[in-house]
Amino acid sequence: MKFVSGDIVRRFFMDVLTYHGVCTEVREHVSEGLVQTSERGVDSHGIQLFPHYIAALKAGRINGYPNVKVTRSIPGAATVHADHTFGHAAGAFAMQNAIQMAEEVGVACVAVADSTHCGAAAYYGLMAAEKDMIGLFFTHASPHMLYPGAKHPTLGPNPMCFTAPMEGEEPFCLDMSTTVVTFNRLKIVCEEGGAAEPNWGVDEDGVPTTDPRRITHLFPIGGYKGYGLGMMIDVLSGLLSGMPVGPDVSCMYGNPLSEKRRLGHFCVAINIAAFEDIGIFKRRLSGYCKTLRQQAMADPGARAKVPGDPEKEMKMQRLREGIPVPDRLWKDLFRLGEEAGVVEKWLDEVSGR
Repeated sequence: MKFVSGDIVRRFFMDVLTYHGVCTEVREHVSEGLVQTSERGVDSHGIQLFPHYIAALKAGRINGYPNVKVTRSIPGAATVHADHTFGHAAGAFAMQNAIQMAEEVGVACVAVADSTHCGAAAYYGLMAAEKDMIGLFFTHASPHMLYPGAKHPTLGPNPMCFTAPMEGEEPFCLDMSTTVVTFNRLKIVCEEGGAAEPNWGVDEDGVPTTDPRRITHLFPIGGYKGYGLGMMIDVLSGLLSGMPVGPDVSCMYGNPLSEKRRLGHFCVAINIAAFEDIGIFKRRLSGYCKTLRQQAMADPGARAKVPGDPEKEMKMQRLREGIPVPDRLWKDLFRLGEEAGVVEKWLDEVSGR
């Protein structure tokens, strides 16, 4: 295991993406989105996905130089036609558009069509919070969610994110999937040789297992309630954007990397100043979170947290120590660096030469 500064990883990603002909704005969002996610400790959706994205780019699934179009029907509503570019760029274009409209009309919603895997939803929600707005982001995903008692999965882990600015600390951030665990998290557990929790999912025969290599179907959070949330997100991300929904959503893994994914996303920006003084809102949210953190716990050694606290703590640690890069990922990045002719630069930066 090696630990590498996020700034060094950003520059490396930018160099590799430049070599592969990805346009400037797109490669900036891909690099920042992946590094920010790993710095916050969400390794399942962070830098470990970079080799997969490059493979998809080379095979034709991802368009690195897209002709993105934005259509508006009424003030405060728009659709981004992403031209199959990296999901990080598509989601960022959408949220930036929503923020701009919300500055004028108070609340704005943007749907995204013809996108690809967009990584962690927090990347987009935090964009809104940084502009003193509430941000919401939704996307559908590969169908791995199993309805309670059913034989075959019909929905994806379909994540959602809600963010809001706070006084004196980084924004409140709830970023969650609608399954107990995501498939990308499951892949990491497999690679690390760990065990799954009993409530994560079942094998292809519907038998619960703690062997992460055998799990093919994932359980929703809260039973039918999580399944309902997954459907809601599919409606927002798929039906409003004209993209496939449910079992028709394409798979991230297993399908040929030459096939387009045609994913949809949906984002909302809420201009807090249209409803309440922004200073008052941020102070009250900060006080609210402090109150919840101070609640009495049955275990005297435990402490309560609010959504986003673990990620804030991990970010502070990784900004000091660097992002952990497992040996397998290191080898993949080394190979990509060799191909792009930047591996010596990468090694010099990592070693501090």
